[in-house]
Amino acid sequence: MSNNLRPGISVFFPAYNDAHSIGKLVEDALKILPDLTDTYEVIVVNDGSADETQNVLDELTSKHQALRIVRHETNKGYGGALQSGFRAAVNDLVFYTDGDGQYDVRELVKLLPLLGENVDVVNGYKLERTDKMNRKIVGGFYNRLAHFMFSLPIRDVDCDFRLIRREILGKISLHSTSGSICVELVYKLRKAGANFEEIGVNHYARQHGKSQFFTVRRVSKTLLDFFLLWLRLIVLRKN
Repeated sequence: MSNNLRPGISVFFPAYNDAHSIGKLVEDALKILPDLTDTYEVIVVNDGSADETQNVLDELTSKHQALRIVRHETNKGYGGALQSGFRAAVNDLVFYTDGDGQYDVRELVKLLPLLGENVDVVNGYKLERTDKMNRKIVGGFYNRLAHFMFSLPIRDVDCDFRLIRREILGKISLHSTSGSICVELVYKLRKAGANFEEIGVNHYARQHGKSQFFTVRRVSKTLLDFFLLWLRLIVLRKN
């Protein structure tokens, strides 16, 4: 395929108090993208971070024209950050992964070849989860429950390492502001007719700080949103 036929790629990272990891993610993305496409951008959604994340991003934008920042003055939750990232992306393909550095953005090169003519989404799945045991147990339970209640077409809905055609994203609307947005996203993409491929990706232990998700308040909100999502989409059949 000639270079001028390569689809453009938008890469974005939702970030919340990720000052120690977001810089490397941005730099790594900007290193690999010129080999994958001629049209690209990197977006960071700073979701109301209270640490030095914005200062890191300000320094990066002074060096890289391809980097754009979407800034939330207050924290809108993981789902709110994803919604902003999808809205901001302008290229044919949209890739996102988390800003905490537990996935290697350079593994995007493994996903892109699987995005064939009849494939709309390439989803990673964790080859081995390198979290503490409590997170593994909760994550495994959540994943099995999501499959049981929503009949999802992928094995690991909790793996936020996704490459999606922007055209199919335009056919759905997202409302969740918590981590339940991943279930909503995958479910609605399937209902919109999306075809999925999957590939294993590496998952790494957090090098800095603690997870912003695994607090009683955030887990409780996600579970509540999860069941309200099931009620709306499955029981009441509303969008």
